[in-house]
Amino acid sequence: MIVSIVRHPLRAKYADNLPELSAAFTAATRAEPANLCFDWFRSVEDPNVYLLVEMFADRAAGDAHLASEHFAAAMGQMGHAYAGMPEVLYFETDGEGWSPMAEVEGG
Repeated sequence: MIVSIVRHPLRAKYADNLPELSAAFTAATRAEPANLCFDWFRSVEDPNVYLLVEMFADRAAGDAHLASEHFAAAMGQMGHAYAGMPEVLYFETDGEGWSPMAEVEGG
């Protein structure tokens, strides 16, 4: 499984509109067969920054996502909204998805 957390710094005039600006891209990505998670979070410290948490079953699925038409379209549609270069944390795990949190007992 691969996991990416992408920090998207946006120009202030576009920050409120990111959900609409990214809606088609988000829906298309979530429809990919090997997509496990694709969720946006707005920073509470800086309203012009969004974090995107995305997970794919494996590297091949991530590569297919990057090669998709909807990815290319999104980069073309969203590029003008960026205040700076997005930054990414990327890692691969041997897991196949979410695991129970051992620190929390089931009730």
